Amino acid sequence: MTKPTTKSFITVLQITILVLFFSSCTNNSKQAILLPAANTIPIDDDDSRDSVLLKAAHVIPSENQMNALKDEFIAFVHFGPNTFTKLEWGNGMEDPAVFNLKNLDTDQWCRAMKDAGMKKVIITAKHHDGFVLWQSRYTKHGVMSSPFEDGKGDILKELSLSCKKFGIKLGVYLSPADLFQIESKEGLYGNLSKYTKRTIPREVEGRPFENKTTFEFEVDDYNEYFLNQLFELLTEYGPIDEVWFDGAHPKRKGGQQYKYRDWKKLITALAPNAVVFGKEGTRWCGNEAGATRDTEWNSIPYTEDPRTMNLFADITGEDVASIDKLMKGKYLHYQPAETNTSIREGWFYRNDDEQQVRNTDDVFDIYERSVGGNSIFLLNIPPNREGIFSEKDVKVLQETGKRIKETYGTDLLEKAEGPVELLDANEDTFMVLDNDKLILEFKLPKEAKINRFVIQEDVKRHGERVSKHALDVWINGDWQEVVSSTNIGYKRILRFPEVTTNKFRLRILDYRAIPVLQNVSAHYYKSRPPVLEMHRTKLGLVDIAPKMADFKWNPHGENASGNLTKGMKIVYTTNGELPSESSTEYKEPFAFANGMVKALAIMNGEVGSMSEHNFGLLKNKWKVIDDNGSVKEHNGDMLIDENKDTFWQSEKNLINKQYVTLDLGEQTSISAFKYTPPTTVATGMIQKGIIYSSLDGENWKAIENFEFGNLINDPTPRMHKFKSSFSTRYIKLMALEIAGANDSAAIAELDFYK
Repeated sequence: MTKPTTKSFITVLQITILVLFFSSCTNNSKQAILLPAANTIPIDDDDSRDSVLLKAAHVIPSENQMNALKDEFIAFVHFGPNTFTKLEWGNGMEDPAVFNLKNLDTDQWCRAMKDAGMKKVIITAKHHDGFVLWQSRYTKHGVMSSPFEDGKGDILKELSLSCKKFGIKLGVYLSPADLFQIESKEGLYGNLSKYTKRTIPREVEGRPFENKTTFEFEVDDYNEYFLNQLFELLTEYGPIDEVWFDGAHPKRKGGQQYKYRDWKKLITALAPNAVVFGKEGTRWCGNEAGATRDTEWNSIPYTEDPRTMNLFADITGEDVASIDKLMKGKYLHYQPAETNTSIREGWFYRNDDEQQVRNTDDVFDIYERSVGGNSIFLLNIPPNREGIFSEKDVKVLQETGKRIKETYGTDLLEKAEGPVELLDANEDTFMVLDNDKLILEFKLPKEAKINRFVIQEDVKRHGERVSKHALDVWINGDWQEVVSSTNIGYKRILRFPEVTTNKFRLRILDYRAIPVLQNVSAHYYKSRPPVLEMHRTKLGLVDIAPKMADFKWNPHGENASGNLTKGMKIVYTTNGELPSESSTEYKEPFAFANGMVKALAIMNGEVGSMSEHNFGLLKNKWKVIDDNGSVKEHNGDMLIDENKDTFWQSEKNLINKQYVTLDLGEQTSISAFKYTPPTTVATGMIQKGIIYSSLDGENWKAIENFEFGNLINDPTPRMHKFKSSFSTRYIKLMALEIAGANDSAAIAELDFYK
């Protein structure tokens, strides 16, 4: 028998034994599976699709990864010179004096995190600029050279004490990239030093370590520097539960390489409970927006053994671990995703006036999509220049924590009839679902309102197996499916329109191996009728939907309010009357020429606030025939495209006044116009101008001057009503004065009204 045939025979035998084993399992079986579960499992060349799926179903988290999953909602804190320079990335040459911190209240940070329900915080101990937030022995580029507490301050020490006080785990971000070490004349990064055997930590006179552990590594100058600083962080501020590495490189020098495997040995020895992000521990979700995949498997394919790899590429694709992806791997490795984003527009604090903050709907929605989608939610909250979280941020954290507690603090299945192993809230019990147990029923003593259902697989022992499932509820004497989804993993939160029932049915529709569930629970989220917004296409179709969060940084594309209000009813009017429950129900975009549309949402009998929008003339026949020169990427068509996120911008330093001329396509009566300024740039706001009209496009008549104030601070749409209506086909808007004495005009959208 040849070697490949032997391998194939063994694989088939393993599967056969496994099937026979499960066929004789009892529901509460805790015996070991015959195909061993492991954190990393190799794929053989002759593995079939079925055998690869079976192996994927036996990939399980390490103890540290499991603890990271159970943390669920954690915090990121970006703090440093960028907080004071208002930059996202520093250049490494900032004078430490810019870190002019007068006060610091890490208790306030941790109190806000605790209120939000967060269990861990990761702080930028050193960002890409190389500035350190602790009293390092190995550099002077940090708090020791800043005015903060006369150079004696230690952010890490203060945060560590606060974490212990509030029961929050501590993690550290130590940037491998280091612009100070790159740019400095005596910098160690990429200095082409030789790799020699060195002792970590390097002794520094007058600064002995209490921890007497030492290591020998063959490294260059920068890796020695990095290991020395890791030693400080892991021995003097612990316990440390996460070490966070990213792959960002603002600049490289000298072909510098990182000896991560040496870093890993140090971390494993000094912080045995720490999960390592960006390496084989946890992985980046692939975006910084809070976007989540509908299917997030954590059994990830690798072409090399991740246990020995030094470099880990970002995994950013929409399909991470389908069977097609798995078949391309040589190893299957358990690696949870961290869904990371910021509560503010940017990672560092800039200001409270222009830097938008996510609303509670948005943060809570990301929480349910990430934690409830088999990943970890990492939310950045950057402290301000007063050394505290800003009031806006704290309010959102408190409101989010309140919603999480109100929704998930009560399990409506607590007194239900059903499989005890799934209802006992015991992490050490589980239920093996043989073929005759793929449909599970749960019955409450009395009816209850529900719109959330949580399912957890026993990933700790049996890995991720379910690939498709559905939930039914008993309504009017019959089962009705309310939601279906794909995989489950550590946790799946099913969201659906509110129902009142006392019976639920969970159906497992497809799976990679015999499913093993660990817990189920039912919950109720008190949905609130959302604020609505309306939009019309250039062809005249009006869409009504929950208002999107005003958050332009790294948009995730999700409508948070819409996600949280499944089952709502929208009613509207087009005749100026106030809408009521009996008004026309909005079901799909409708054609509307011009005038006022009023709408409101009704949710579980509660009526929301009314929204209205006065639509101008249709723009389907409009043309921009002259704009006196425009910036290439902001052409004239953008001011009539019914998209306020795009804008026309004239060229700078024009000798003549900036203007734009429109052909409305037909002669019509005009009584008013609306100017919508761009919101992504502060230049180009038309403060004063004049409107001309023409019937033939050649002979022009001045109609009226207009003036809008405070546009830079308040870039909202402005309406100008003419003293009397006029009939025209051609319109010319000429700018007479640009706010802030700028020399370029900009228009996001231009509307005219009958």
